[in-house]
Amino acid sequence: MRIAILTLPPHLNYGGILQAYALQIILERQGHIVNIVVPKPKPLHNGLLMPLVYIKRAIMKFVFHANIPIWYSVNEYASQHTRAFINKHMNIEYVENWDSINDTYDAVVVGSDQIWRPKYACYYYPLSHVFLDFVTNKRIKKIAYAVSFGTDTWEYSEEETSMCRKLVQSFKAVSVRESSGKVLCKEKFGVEASFVVDPTLLLTSEDYLSLVHYQHTASNIVTYILDRNPSVDVLVKALSSQLSLPVLSINSEYENEDAILSKRIQAPVEKWLVSIADAEYVITDSFHACVFSIIFKKNFSVIVNEARGASRIHSLLGLFGLQDRIIRDGVFPLHPIDYDSVYSSLDLIAKDSMSFLLSSLS
Repeated sequence: MRIAILTLPPHLNYGGILQAYALQIILERQGHIVNIVVPKPKPLHNGLLMPLVYIKRAIMKFVFHANIPIWYSVNEYASQHTRAFINKHMNIEYVENWDSINDTYDAVVVGSDQIWRPKYACYYYPLSHVFLDFVTNKRIKKIAYAVSFGTDTWEYSEEETSMCRKLVQSFKAVSVRESSGKVLCKEKFGVEASFVVDPTLLLTSEDYLSLVHYQHTASNIVTYILDRNPSVDVLVKALSSQLSLPVLSINSEYENEDAILSKRIQAPVEKWLVSIADAEYVITDSFHACVFSIIFKKNFSVIVNEARGASRIHSLLGLFGLQDRIIRDGVFPLHPIDYDSVYSSLDLIAKDSMSFLLSSLS
């Protein structure tokens, strides 16, 4: 079977890259031909104008001291390592005419990540697109796997709700990765959604470490904090002193326009994976850093980031009885995690998740 995956286009975000990679690998292992379909990039400039663009950048850089590269856009510069991973390991199809999907594929799977959160999805697509309005061939199976609204607060307008409700009711199967998503699908769309795990949790630590030349090197407190603030820095410093361990931050500053260019380069995906695998303790406000802490069986704690979506964190931790990993009142949970219990739960829900995926495609 030929299957297209529609998700937020993989670019700089580690979780976004790895969830798409994981879903591709899982489907390929079932013998399917799989592509991740993304919009064909539009050129920023007419090719004949590029010399003028380079001259303008050079003037901005050397005369006005702008913090920009000359030969690349800032995004191209920042994504050089993550783009290398995507090019090497992922089957990306750049689509200009979305109607062509109807003649090429047997199924389209939308998911995972916050693909049904309007403020993220609409950065790349019309909202109707992530509900597969372009799939008009009734032969094609439309499936939602582990889609996320990101929050338990409804962010659709009445018009958007009505439009998406009609579209989602033509899906063969719908699944979400948060318990709150099941409620929203029922109340707003009138569909029964299954609960499944994020696709990254369907692969093993060995699967991910096979991507790198892994050799344990050092133990650190590893931080991956998307929205840093001084109070968090104070907490991390205190924990470092308490555990007598150095702190390794695995964030770049690609969103910080004031940072020097070298600090805006996102580190390789492989380095991000190895850093978590090596960690003695992980502190994060990222959903997928929590996921990979679980995959690598790490002691970790979570800062709940309301702006980026708290319900997904609460749902993930609740699934494994790990709600006590949330940092409350500045206190870090230091007791070790019972990973025998966690993996007992994960094995069951992963089996159900695979069953949903396979039955939806059958």
